[in-house]
Parts: sequence; C-alpha cells; structure tokens
Amino acid sequence: MAAELTQRCIVLVPFPAQGHVTPMLHLARAVVDRGHGNISATVAVPDFIHRRMGQFSAAEVALVSIPSGVADDGGDDEPPGSGSFLHAMEHYMPAQLEGMLLTARRGAEGARRVSCLLVVVDLLASWAIPVAARCSLPVVGFWVGMLATYRTVAVIPELIGKGIISESGNLLPADGTMKDHKNIGDLNILPAKLKLRFKDLPWLLDSTLPQKSRIDFWLQALDRAKCLPCILVNSIPNEGGNSSDDQHQYDLPQDQQMLQQVGPLLFNDDSSKKTTSMWLADNTCIDWLDKQSPGSVIYVSFGSWAAPIQPDKITGFARGLEASGRPFLWALKNHPSWRAGLPDNYEEKVSGRGKIVSWAPQEDVLKHRALGCYIMHCGWNSVLEAARQGVRMICYPVTADHFINCAYIVNMWEIGIELASSDQSDVKDCIERVMEGNEGKHLQQKVNELRETITVGEAMGVAKSNLNLFMDRINNI
Repeated sequence: MAAELTQRCIVLVPFPAQGHVTPMLHLARAVVDRGHGNISATVAVPDFIHRRMGQFSAAEVALVSIPSGVADDGGDDEPPGSGSFLHAMEHYMPAQLEGMLLTARRGAEGARRVSCLLVVVDLLASWAIPVAARCSLPVVGFWVGMLATYRTVAVIPELIGKGIISESGNLLPADGTMKDHKNIGDLNILPAKLKLRFKDLPWLLDSTLPQKSRIDFWLQALDRAKCLPCILVNSIPNEGGNSSDDQHQYDLPQDQQMLQQVGPLLFNDDSSKKTTSMWLADNTCIDWLDKQSPGSVIYVSFGSWAAPIQPDKITGFARGLEASGRPFLWALKNHPSWRAGLPDNYEEKVSGRGKIVSWAPQEDVLKHRALGCYIMHCGWNSVLEAARQGVRMICYPVTADHFINCAYIVNMWEIGIELASSDQSDVKDCIERVMEGNEGKHLQQKVNELRETITVGEAMGVAKSNLNLFMDRINNI
C-alpha cells in the first residue's frame, strides 16, 4: 500500500470579535503563503461568528465552527452579549475544541491524514491553551494589539504585588488621595511622552463586565500564557522609536516568552482579496467616492463591535460633519443602538455631499484617492490599515486599548489629532485643522514616513524576519 499522504496543519483560535478574527485570518494566510504548499491553516471560531462569515474562503485556510451553546439573539446585526460567550469559552467550548483537535490528529477513514503541527491561541481566548496541552499539541500565543498594550496588561500582577493597584485594578493611594488622572509615565509602565492617564488603562474602561471580573480575566490569561514559548504580536516593530524613554521599571521579564512583532506584514498581503468581515459591505460607497475630488472626503467609522456611541455624541458628529461643508462617508451600522441620535431627515439633508452606509469595504475606502482623513475610534486594526495607506487620523477613542493607540497616534508618531469632545464645534475645528494649513501638512508628512517604514522599510524588514523565525519553529516541530 502506498504511504498515506499527510497534510501539515496549524489551528488558530481567535477571541470572538471582528478586531481579533481579522488579524488571525491574516496571520493564517501569511503562514500558508510561506509554507509553499506544505502547510494549511484552520481558524476555529464560535458558531455565531461562523454564521456571519460564511462568505469567507481562501486557499488552504479553512474557517470552521465551534459549537458555543450560546443563543444568538442578535440576528445578523449584533452579536451575543459578552457575558454569555465568555461563559461559553470557559464551560462549553473547550470540550468541543478538544474533540475537533483529536479528530484532526486521527484523520478521517480513507482520507489524507492531518498532522496538526501546533495551535496558535489569541491570548484573550486563553481557554484554548489548556485544551491544546491536553491534546499534547505545542501552543504559541497571538496578541492582536500593540506591544505597549500587552505591557500594560502583563504588569498587572506586579502592580498588585507592590501595592500600587488593588485587586480590582484601582490605583491605591500613596499619599491619602486617589489620582486616576495621574500620568502613567510616572509609574514607568509606558513613556511619559504619551501623556496617558491612569484611567486610560484598558482594564478600567467601560465594559458590560464588573471591573473585578475584568482583572480576574486578565490574571487568568496571563497565568495560562506563562507556558507559551512564543507570542506573535500584531504590532509595529520598534513602535516607540529609538528613544531611551522606552526603558521602563516594569519591563517584561527577561525569561518570558519570545515576543515577535509581525503587524506590518499581516496587513500587507494583497495576494488575496477575500473578505474577513462579518458584515456585508455597501460597495456603492466606492462609486460615490469615484465622483469626489482627490483628498476631499472625510471617512468616519467607529468600528463594528465596541459599545455604540451615545445618541447625543452621534448628534454632535452629525452636526459637525454637516457644518464642515466637506464631503463625508460615514460607516454607521443600521441598528437603533448605533443610529439613535441622527437628526431627523439627516440623510436627506446631506444627500449628495454626505453618504451614510451600514458597513464599508474599509481597505478599499482608505486607499481611495478621494480620501482626506479618517475620524476613528482607534481600534488597532483600523490604525494599521490607515497608516498603511498614509491616511491622517482624527481620534475619538471609546474603550479597551483605544486610548493607548490614540496616545501613540497623537503624541508618539504625530500622525493624527485627538478630538476633545463630540460637540459640533470641536468636530468642525478638528476637520479644518487636519485638512488645511501647516498642521495638516505636518500630519501628512509624518504618516507618509510611517507608511514607508511599515510597507517597505525597517519595520517591514523586522516583521519579515520575525515571521521567518516563527516558520522555522513550525518546520522544526
């Protein structure tokens, strides 16, 4: 009998949110492309994600469904609440994933056997780490945001141990007063240049979960991640430049994992134009952009999954965009929780100059010649996409890592400005600052420089080297 053919495969497990699934799919494609036909990838997502991404298809990258036991009451627009799927990840999905991994290792009768080389686990989906261990499979981690954000989370145990923060993540008083507005540069976590306040740290921001639960979530993820020999980071190598300000008291332990930053590479793969979105894009906005003058359009998007911005803030943005007198494209999901606050008959009033769509093909929008700037929530994938296309940014951070990302955009890289509020006057003023005058020219110069380094320059070179090291690790298993 002829020797049985074996398919070498990696399994990737993302956290169930658009901003996590997208970079994981990019990573899967990057690994497959560098496997020269010898490696395939399976991205395992909960069933409620899979239902929204049935259109995804790419050579040698499979998107498979893990039963979650979660009632998907959100329909096509909104996903289940975080409390329900976080419970499912700990109490229902592990057995489902374990069965899938064991089946993959055995192979189907009469079919080509699958040799599962390793499992790549999103650190926010740390539940999958012990599952892979039970299956005797090697595991590496994946961090979907900046290394700076990982740093702020990785030092939580040390900050608690030294009595700087409480077990609920609050800053403990050193002198009898609470200082949530304290610059965290004073704590030597991140550079003082960022001007980040303590209350901007990701575990303190608004969430549907109690703050203590969020800290417990991070502590559990960090504990599980201790066994990982390597963590891939979806970030820009040397993200803080060469400044000595990057040296911190609470640096990452020297004996911890190898951290390999590969972000520029993941968002520079144009060989496949397969969608990675859970929502159907309205491509009529591209036809509309084709009719606009070069560099004239303001693009507005606050992401897909973060808590919708309050109605009064949506009102402020709507009036500010109208008052700017400039053409704008606004991606705003067609759901009451997102569009509440739009003034009556607003779409009719701005028709022709403004276009509102439920979801936009964002990469196509950002690379369009008509685009002038991007008003954004500072989700990390959007930041990378905008920087890659050389688009200036107006920042309105909402939650999670948005405030750290914003600080780098504004104070470290100088490629955007921050909106002080959603008031009509502030929105209009920021648009004018970015689109006109010397400040706008400076922002464009700086974003062009960053674009160069992450597409063909030093950061891209480092990212390629890091992914090559990862591929060597795979080939040596």
